[in-house]
Amino acid sequence: MPDTRRGLIYAAAAYGIWGLFPLYWKLLLPSSAGEILAHRLLWSLVVVAIVVAALRHFRLVGRLLADWRRTAAVTGAAVLISVNWITYIYGVNSGHVVETSLGYFINPLVSVLMGVLLLREQLRSWQWAAVGIGGLAVAVLTIEYGRLPWIALTLGFTFACYGLIKKKVALPADVSLFAETVAVALPAVGFLVWLYSTGDATFGTISVTHTLLLAGAGIATAVPLLFFAGAANRLPLTVIGMAQYIAPIMQFTIGVAIYHEVMPTARWIGFGLVWCALAVFTADAVRQNRRNRIILAAGRPATADVPA
Repeated sequence: MPDTRRGLIYAAAAYGIWGLFPLYWKLLLPSSAGEILAHRLLWSLVVVAIVVAALRHFRLVGRLLADWRRTAAVTGAAVLISVNWITYIYGVNSGHVVETSLGYFINPLVSVLMGVLLLREQLRSWQWAAVGIGGLAVAVLTIEYGRLPWIALTLGFTFACYGLIKKKVALPADVSLFAETVAVALPAVGFLVWLYSTGDATFGTISVTHTLLLAGAGIATAVPLLFFAGAANRLPLTVIGMAQYIAPIMQFTIGVAIYHEVMPTARWIGFGLVWCALAVFTADAVRQNRRNRIILAAGRPATADVPA
């Protein structure tokens, strides 16, 4: 099978699984978001440790631990993704699936904005237009919700910061996730011990199915990340950038069509502005990618671009 076709299959699998996550987290009720996160971290550690052992990547883990700067960066990434995960789980299980989808819709715009603020990258005019439309969308949704859409903003900013750190550290997906889960394993264990001591733990107390689903959070976390790593190694960045919209589109559809979350007119307008911003952003990225290919074919340096 050609690498590009396999990459497309991997990307569809990764984003498709992420898109179905709201259905999975709902199955874990009445577990709290904190308990679900703790089990997700610990069982992910078990699954990824098996993968690291199978791929014989423990030597890479040793090199990581020998570099305190990279270790500190991975620890920071672990904290960010933990905040992202618990916010997402809370949002889904508290009836805000649509707002969680908004977080991942605006993530590309947040990443571009962070490139300007933190990396001093220069944006093209259409990229600025996309960011401006996205800002207007957040303002409209703030008025409609009567509050800042904090769930969406937390998801967007934590994942953008997480992606920035991952880009700097540049580790294989299995090694990175293993190190991240190791970094937060002790607090997760401590939290679960505290839950059991207070009698609030649900693991092993509701049903066999519920217990297996909690443990299965590790597989549900590791598998799409490994699929994503396979896709990222085989597909151009612009294709990955467009494929990432699969998950929030699925999440939005689940929130509206399955869980019947209310969508007043103003909220539709806000989401419409977000989708307009993404259309502008994606069209500009595709245009720039085509232009760079033409320039490279002519033997000249490509124009610097902000990653999607």
